[in-house]
Amino acid sequence: MSPPTRRRDPYLLLALGGYAATRVLGLVVLAVAAAASGKDGFHRLSGRWDSVWYVRIAEHGYGRQVVLPNGDVHSDLAFFPLLPALERALSAVLPLDAAGAGLLVSWTASLAAAWGIYRCGALAVSPRAGALLAVLWGVYPTAFVQSMAYTETLFTAFAAWSLYAVLRDRWILAGALCVLAGLTRPTAAALIAALAVTAAALVRDRRLPLRTLAGVLLAPLGWLGYVVYVGVRESSATAYFDVQAGWGNSIDGGVALARFIASLPWPASLGLCAALALLAWLVVLCVRQRLPLPLLVYTVGVVAVSLVGAAYFGSRPRLMMPAFGLLLPPAAALARLRPRTAAVVLAVLAAASAGYGAFTLLGPGPP
Repeated sequence: MSPPTRRRDPYLLLALGGYAATRVLGLVVLAVAAAASGKDGFHRLSGRWDSVWYVRIAEHGYGRQVVLPNGDVHSDLAFFPLLPALERALSAVLPLDAAGAGLLVSWTASLAAAWGIYRCGALAVSPRAGALLAVLWGVYPTAFVQSMAYTETLFTAFAAWSLYAVLRDRWILAGALCVLAGLTRPTAAALIAALAVTAAALVRDRRLPLRTLAGVLLAPLGWLGYVVYVGVRESSATAYFDVQAGWGNSIDGGVALARFIASLPWPASLGLCAALALLAWLVVLCVRQRLPLPLLVYTVGVVAVSLVGAAYFGSRPRLMMPAFGLLLPPAAALARLRPRTAAVVLAVLAAASAGYGAFTLLGPGPP
């Protein structure tokens, strides 16, 4: 079903308004919890964990390394350059420091991402499902990261609009947006694969317009360009991957995840296995409900990248958040309910997400 015309699109207003409401609720709950605990909630959005690294790159450029007591080396070259570049540019022309500029980028990009997610959902299923998809993305368990000076919203905005461009057969635009996504997060590999696989399907059907080929060739230049930059800077073809290994982010095929599950007490291990089973079920639903090929490949790719690395386990739900296609089957199910029932479900999920976000942000561990 085609999305409604832009002149009269109440579902777009529902998507953006509902999404914005989830983010405002999260900020309100964080402010109340921070006041009750005597902590600075606003600082938690831009002055902790990865945000600090991005700000430091924006202010001083690349070149920082931290050696941990166990000998691991954490280099700032692990962080892709677009967000700190935007922080630096905005802080130069606006009365904001780099941290404030990071929040401005993230919050603006979150609305752009919700808009793009709506467009993809409206094209794949229906305008109502697209609006609910955007709101569901805003109540994702780790959606509090969408309010932080992190790259998730910026990357998801580029990815969603790139996928929408592919679905509308605008390949050069899709490739250009993929370049920007590739300068934002390494997860762009999933988006590059989505464009390549979709183009390969056209080849199978003996159709490959020149604009499609141009978009596919353009797509990997952002990701590849940064990997090459790190390699030249460090005089090693594998430098970028060595840097990631120093952070414990090497690809191990899921061995670290299996070991983590095995190390847990059995109730926690069973709970985690149930969560992974739910994730697998959502992937199966995406296949059975025949998501458009580029959206399906991208979604499965993001999930796979998030699971096969040796990263800190607590960050995996956050790494998976850009895979908004996972939420399309639940959005389609909600679209079949009465509006009041769907609103109640979303309100409960929004409250739970906001509470979990405040708990996590005010705690000691990273998201």
